[in-house]
Amino acid sequence: MSAAQVTSAADVADRKRNARREDARTLGVAVVGAGYWGPNLVRNFQSSPNFRLRWVCDLDVDRARRVLGGYSTVRATSDYSQVLADPEVDAVAVATPAGTHLEVALAAVRAGKHVLVEKPLAATYADGARLVEEAAGRGLTLMCDHTYCYTPAVARIRELVRSGELGEIHFVDSVRINLGLVQKDIDVLWDLAPHDLSILDFILPDSVEPVAVAAHGADPIGAGRACVTYLTLQLSSGAIAHVHVNWLSPTKVRTTMVGGAKRTLIWDDLNPSQRLAVFDRGVDLTAPQDIGVSERREMLVSYRTGDMVAPALKEKEALRAMVDEFAAAIAEGRPALTDGRAGLRVLDILEAASRSLEFRGAVVGLRAGGR
Repeated sequence: MSAAQVTSAADVADRKRNARREDARTLGVAVVGAGYWGPNLVRNFQSSPNFRLRWVCDLDVDRARRVLGGYSTVRATSDYSQVLADPEVDAVAVATPAGTHLEVALAAVRAGKHVLVEKPLAATYADGARLVEEAAGRGLTLMCDHTYCYTPAVARIRELVRSGELGEIHFVDSVRINLGLVQKDIDVLWDLAPHDLSILDFILPDSVEPVAVAAHGADPIGAGRACVTYLTLQLSSGAIAHVHVNWLSPTKVRTTMVGGAKRTLIWDDLNPSQRLAVFDRGVDLTAPQDIGVSERREMLVSYRTGDMVAPALKEKEALRAMVDEFAAAIAEGRPALTDGRAGLRVLDILEAASRSLEFRGAVVGLRAGGR
């Protein structure tokens, strides 16, 4: 054998060893559902060094093949049992309609797979609780795809809130409105509010949680379901959070304001030049014991006007960050930042808000100890 042949054979052997080491580091994953959200998951799993996409499963196998393209070596199937039977599939990402989440995700958990579920976690709180309990009992990662929580802006808001830089939170106000699309099977509450509720759950300190909700809604176009809804959440700290979702607005608005005792921030998701702004402006209150008797009749409130700072944000696709978090949670054996219990807390609020709508805005308590 010539020296060139020896070198070539050695290179091939090295490549094979490197491939085996690479396989040992990556997780085999399957995406179930090739409709609206599935292709986004496929793209991000394929580009992640932490995963190796093995299957795309959809009842319409031709649609699954179209998502993969003509030159992919990833297998497409309409037989979910094939996916679950593959020992090289470590994790399953579920991107099917919410009503099927329990059946699809539960089957994956019982097959020993880690599971990522598109929001909402399940169609009902009871279904979500079954998933959480089953995954915990088997020591598997269950993660909810609350994608907005992985945007650079929301990650920074969480940091600012939890570090105390804003001070004690006084209020949160969120607006998510646009024209359409009016859904056929769910109201605007279940369509749009999960985004804002998952963000609220993500940014609040562990010591603060929603304890009750009141919801008001309207169906002015006769769609048969609420097209405009306002939610008011009471927080355990005494603060308040407000969420406005609307299918009928002629303009699209995506803003969140978080007001603290020290500073207030505004997130405008549609303003690429200044998504996040932090204002050192607010109201200061002098405690009565800190002032003299003769001054107590004077106004105790003073107004503070300071600078506005626009923090720099690192650009990273939210879905890619979410996929990275899924891999890290599995590898480290810890709950994901948006784990199954986070999905449950959002479902709890949605169900309570729906009951409040039925009773024309009555305040409905939430399950205690959700965190």
